[in-house]
Amino acid sequence: MFLAVLGLLTISAQFQTASAQDETETVAVASEDVDNPFAAAASSEPLHQQLKAKFIEGGAGFMATVLLCLIFGLAIAIERIITLSLAQTNNKKLLADVEEALKNGGVAKALEVTTDTKGPVASIFTQALLRMKDGQSVEDAEKAVVSYGSVQMGQLESGLSWITLFIAIAPMLGFMGTVIGMIQAFDAIEVAGDISPALVAGGMKVALITTVGGLIVAIILQIFYNYLASKVDTIVVSMEDASISLVDLLVKYSK
Repeated sequence: MFLAVLGLLTISAQFQTASAQDETETVAVASEDVDNPFAAAASSEPLHQQLKAKFIEGGAGFMATVLLCLIFGLAIAIERIITLSLAQTNNKKLLADVEEALKNGGVAKALEVTTDTKGPVASIFTQALLRMKDGQSVEDAEKAVVSYGSVQMGQLESGLSWITLFIAIAPMLGFMGTVIGMIQAFDAIEVAGDISPALVAGGMKVALITTVGGLIVAIILQIFYNYLASKVDTIVVSMEDASISLVDLLVKYSK
């Protein structure tokens, strides 16, 4: 009898030890999941669903305005890229055609070449040749080149100011969401009368998500702005170089 009781106690002790080990392993696995929440989230939901969830958590109002800044900014940037690409012309070929026309047919023939060519450089050439056709001097044609070149430069830079506006507004909206999130966190603490991580986490999450959203939008639009600014500078430099060459041609063939 004593041996039977002793055997039952031994089996019970072994069972309790095994149960404790299982619980320890379960807690360890749970602890690993908590320590690596991004891996768990990545394995459970696709990326677009995670982005959608964060967008909603950040607050539909402010996140929508930040998203609108990105949409409008990208729309203007794409339009500017297309416009500036069409504005680029083969200036060497245009100058060669104008010189050939001035040599063989005079100013009237050169005007036909420039009016049939698209782009800001051809438009500047047309204004200068119109002055020469009206009997004005080369100096008047040069003044027309300078003044109309400024007009063309302004048209090339149009729209860039709107991109800079969205670059400035997007982080501001994000920071405003940060302030509102902090206010919500303190309101929750005031209502509860106690400070706990659960109360503060909601407001802090809104604050961080809106800030990150605004900064991401500003970074994307800043890249497009710098690309467009460099493209405009390249076109302006080539436009000035071609204008100087045109004035030299007018001096050469006006004698």
